[in-house]
Amino acid sequence: MTDLGRFFWERRAEILALAGQHVGLVFVSTLLAVAIGVPVGILLIRRPRLARPVLGFANVVQTIPSLALFGFLIPLPLLGGVGARTAIVALVVYALLPILRNTHAGIASVDPAVVDAAAGLGMSPGQRLRWVELPLALPVVLAGVRIAVVVGIGLATIAAAIGAGGLGVLIYRGVATVDHRLILAGAVPAAVLALAFDAALGLAERRWGPGR
Repeated sequence: MTDLGRFFWERRAEILALAGQHVGLVFVSTLLAVAIGVPVGILLIRRPRLARPVLGFANVVQTIPSLALFGFLIPLPLLGGVGARTAIVALVVYALLPILRNTHAGIASVDPAVVDAAAGLGMSPGQRLRWVELPLALPVVLAGVRIAVVVGIGLATIAAAIGAGGLGVLIYRGVATVDHRLILAGAVPAAVLALAFDAALGLAERRWGPGR
């Protein structure tokens, strides 16, 4: 076993615990982003005049550097503070754009003839949304969730700067002590998590893709 492998093995309990925190941050923030982004994406289809300003605002927010966003959020009441809550709010903000954009694009790409046929069968707008539009748009929506998760796993490493835990703790500690083993102990599991979730969500996309 190499020195690096031995180091990882000796630190396995800490790495696994921090990886669990990391996954928790991304999981909660992605769920919240889906709960917000999918309904708003649907609303933008129903209210086309709102689409450009809302998507434009989401684009602008996406350009804010992550550390700066953490800094802006910390002094805010309810949303801010030091810890996981602020990190989750920031991760939700960054996850919203791909989910919102893909929900809007997915539903907009549904063939109008299919929607008209559903209306001709007597379906209400709500039934058409649940049984026709959302199922057909699901692969595109999942692609947005996939992007949000992978980006979130990378951004969550910065959450350690505000005491939110996660694998970034090891990276920051390694940078502070100039210990490349600690940096790798945080970076390698984060990369593995990103690849694993990307592969799993990619399978889900294909599972619910066209023709399925």
